[in-house]
Amino acid sequence: MPDVQSMVLEFVNKLRKRKIEGSQATARCTVELLRSVISHHRVPHANQASALIDAVKAVGAQLVAANPVELAVGNVVRRVLHIIREEDLSLATAAVAGFDLLDASDDDEDVNGKGIGYPGMSAAVVAAAARSTLRPPSLQTLLEGTPESATVPYTSSSGADSESKSKSADKSSVTRKLKHDVIEGVNQLIHEIAGCHEQIAEQAIEHIHQNEVILTLGSSRTVLEFLCAAKEKKRSFRVFVAEGAPRYQGHLLAKELVARGLQTTVITDSAVFAMISRVNMVIIGAHAVMANGGVIGPVGVNMAALAAKKHAVPFVVLAGSHKLCPLYPHNPEVLLNELRSPSELLDFGEFSDCLDFGSGSGSPLVQVVNPTFDYVPPSLVSLFITDTGGHNPSYMYRLIADYYSADDLVM
Repeated sequence: MPDVQSMVLEFVNKLRKRKIEGSQATARCTVELLRSVISHHRVPHANQASALIDAVKAVGAQLVAANPVELAVGNVVRRVLHIIREEDLSLATAAVAGFDLLDASDDDEDVNGKGIGYPGMSAAVVAAAARSTLRPPSLQTLLEGTPESATVPYTSSSGADSESKSKSADKSSVTRKLKHDVIEGVNQLIHEIAGCHEQIAEQAIEHIHQNEVILTLGSSRTVLEFLCAAKEKKRSFRVFVAEGAPRYQGHLLAKELVARGLQTTVITDSAVFAMISRVNMVIIGAHAVMANGGVIGPVGVNMAALAAKKHAVPFVVLAGSHKLCPLYPHNPEVLLNELRSPSELLDFGEFSDCLDFGSGSGSPLVQVVNPTFDYVPPSLVSLFITDTGGHNPSYMYRLIADYYSADDLVM
């Protein structure tokens, strides 16, 4: 795959040079690249799902290594792997149930335009059965009976001996069917990532009420669309925006809010605790949501979360499903963070004497630390609003179990 390999190398260079900013843009580009990898990959007749999984994992490992801090890359790679496992199990479930997947209907089309369908059983039903089988057991599922079809192992050689010749002739059709279903699932994932802002914004009317004061920090398109959606529903409220030094992303958000007609007040980061008593709710965007319900966001959000906790102000986090990370944060302040240039904080001309190596100690007299992200523990978060609805921090593990397979957590 020379063309695909060049695309992978080009995207890896963009990740290393930080030419792609934002979790949504990174996630969308990653999924589109993986779709190209799947469509151009030659799948063998045997172990089609394993071949696709190995190909996606090989590319995903390169992408994650290029920028480990951008967790959205690893998230969507795991989502694509979960789609492959889900579609493979869907085909296996239909085969065990006795359906002939190779009987094509003229209405359904595969990648090559040939009809392939499920006689008597819709693909949605089979996919739902596959999802329920992949989902980890809960208290509810432990009390329910297990269908007999779910207990029957799937083998490629099942069936009568008289059908062995026809099966060997139809292996290529099964391969096309698997790739077609996987590509359809990936296309649905791309559509989900592209529309996550609108789905989150539709819930704004349920959380923002009349004459409220909202505090936010940094610049987030999700927060912007969420607040503007509430105003379009005739909600009258005011927004306090912390400037988010040293990058001052809050200034950009304030300009966009004013352009949309919202009453906006810009405050310094140090004034958050002084103004929090006048605020009804804190709403922020997230860089990533960890498996324990913790949040990685722009630097300064932990300060705002502590102030909100002190004054019993709800702390709400907006995040699309592509930001749900199945990893647990072990020392997130160091491992899941990156330091930016000291020039954003100090002028080298004024502090050149302090930055010189003095007294033969081998280190400068002034240390400049400029982190990009901040970590908020789940105990400080009141509510998560995702494109699937509002959830408590303790429910994040359940969403992650629905989106990812346990075999793909470690890449």
